[in-house]
Amino acid sequence: MSPVANRPRSIAASIFALVIGAVLVMATAFVAVTFRGPPPRPAPQLVANIAHVMTTGKSLPAATLAAFRMTARGIPGAFGPGFGPPREPGPERAFAAAFRHGFDPERRLRASITAPRALQRTFSTTRPQPRRGEQPDPQLAEEVAAAIGLPAARVVAYRDEKMVFAPGAVVGGFTIGAFDSQRWRVVRTEAQPFVSQWQLTMFAAVLAVMVLLAGPAWLIARAISRPLRQLGATAAAARVGAPLGPVPQGGAAEVRNLTRAVSAMHDRLTRHAEGRTVMLAAIAHDLGTPLSRIAFWIEQLPEAARIRATADIDEMRSMLGATLRLTRDEAVTPADQRIDFGSLLDSLVEDMRVAGAPATLEPGPRAIVRGDPGALRRLFGNLVENAVRYGDKAMLSWRIDGRMVEIAIDDSGPGFDSASADRLFEPFVRGDPSRNRETGGTGLGLAIVRSIAEAHGGSVSLDNHDGGGRVRVRLPLAT
Repeated sequence: MSPVANRPRSIAASIFALVIGAVLVMATAFVAVTFRGPPPRPAPQLVANIAHVMTTGKSLPAATLAAFRMTARGIPGAFGPGFGPPREPGPERAFAAAFRHGFDPERRLRASITAPRALQRTFSTTRPQPRRGEQPDPQLAEEVAAAIGLPAARVVAYRDEKMVFAPGAVVGGFTIGAFDSQRWRVVRTEAQPFVSQWQLTMFAAVLAVMVLLAGPAWLIARAISRPLRQLGATAAAARVGAPLGPVPQGGAAEVRNLTRAVSAMHDRLTRHAEGRTVMLAAIAHDLGTPLSRIAFWIEQLPEAARIRATADIDEMRSMLGATLRLTRDEAVTPADQRIDFGSLLDSLVEDMRVAGAPATLEPGPRAIVRGDPGALRRLFGNLVENAVRYGDKAMLSWRIDGRMVEIAIDDSGPGFDSASADRLFEPFVRGDPSRNRETGGTGLGLAIVRSIAEAHGGSVSLDNHDGGGRVRVRLPLAT
């Protein structure tokens, strides 16, 4: 097979084909409906019938109306005696020949004509007024006046169409009034429905085409978006130090290019993180020797100066250790073990109590998570230490929320400023603006917490409750 045949199709080509196909199907439906014939129109009303309704309030008998045959105009005798052009041998022979060859104008005309619009008679003491779209028609007024035997001056007529179907026949809507010396007799065509049968047919055709196209369009859209959704989920779960999750192998050309770009980007970020970890480890190792020499020389200082200098060296070593732990937590894939969450928190709180920290644990439902027990213990250990340091005590509780377990660590401190809460997760950002390590720490604790939580597929957020601050940790339950 040639390379051109194996080349993946572009998303633009798929969308273009879908649009063109939809337009073609819709156009075909419109052409099919249009070629069925023009929109059906109501049959014309006889002037004689109008006069009969005006005088008696009732239409002529059906047998009388049937005499007026709805056929094509111009056929001799088509509209009954006295209507149409005079009979001539030439045209009659032509129509006879057409009929022998299957031409039936009467059938074609009847297919496009419906029953005439019903007539309504009312009485009024004032001259009738035209309805919207109706215009005066003196000729129609004269025909009606002659039919009912009144002077033309005492009859008014309004029509909304000027087309002449045949002598003695009225097409469209109209309002006709006749004054009988006492009152006006008014005959009107009934109001047209808001939606005609023809419009309903067109609407049904459009709806049918939409239903017909909805299925294939949905399948094509799903086929286009499925690899994008898979790639998006994989990219959202990707992290430095962990292998990239499953990526789509097929799909459109743009999706394949995007997959290759995401994979290459993940590889670059992984190499960058590994290089940073190696660099920080080398710096920490190299700084260890001069720090040891400094520690040796400060032994010769007076006691007060020696104590302060030793504390500074211990702080530097602690900061180096915290930095290495942060880089290690970001770059190393956590162990995948089933962990009884309640047992882990109970063991941690018990150890904190033994060390003298005021920490309490409220029992919750059984929750099993997957991950690294040591990393999770370090995560909650940091949060409990922060709660005790800044809020005097730590109160832990947890609950199940769908497929997640949510842990709350409450304290009695001043709480968190919502405007700057997210910045506290950045490395070397401290909640206490002072540079005192006894109160401000190294500024890496919450950065380590977020790194561990995200490595386990969870999240961390800062909030407040009525009595102080609250840290929420959400972790996925084991499946």
